[in-house]
Amino acid sequence: MKTSMFTASLCAAALFATGASAQQSVSLSAGFVPDPVTVELYSGGGNQASDLGSSCVGTVGSSPDVVLNFNSSGGRLAIGVLAGTDTSLVINGPDGRFYCNDDNSGLNPGLVWGQAPSGQYDIWVGAVGDAGPATLVITEGSLDY
Repeated sequence: MKTSMFTASLCAAALFATGASAQQSVSLSAGFVPDPVTVELYSGGGNQASDLGSSCVGTVGSSPDVVLNFNSSGGRLAIGVLAGTDTSLVINGPDGRFYCNDDNSGLNPGLVWGQAPSGQYDIWVGAVGDAGPATLVITEGSLDY
């Protein structure tokens, strides 16, 4: 599993400006039901995720696929992707850092916060190779792939 966290550089801020509208927006509070929440989307885009850091892989769109506004109680939050193609995950967390993952479980990426902060999570689902349909999974439980 390849996971990293780093502060966005000026280049990343320019490439991945969050001012652009996302395809979908989700607002959740701790204890949300149903759990998990799923969002259907299409992976990939015209930008290299590696422009954000050496461990970010795949291609992503110029704006997030999903903007998650999460009101936390300080508990767990897990975000993952299920797809028939190889995908990656890039998340700009409420702390302003970019988190990247590829192949958390097989070809499916996932990121977990043990004590998730409240705030906005900008989420990109990348394509590693061929783009395709994907399901974003948001849960306070485990990512059961």
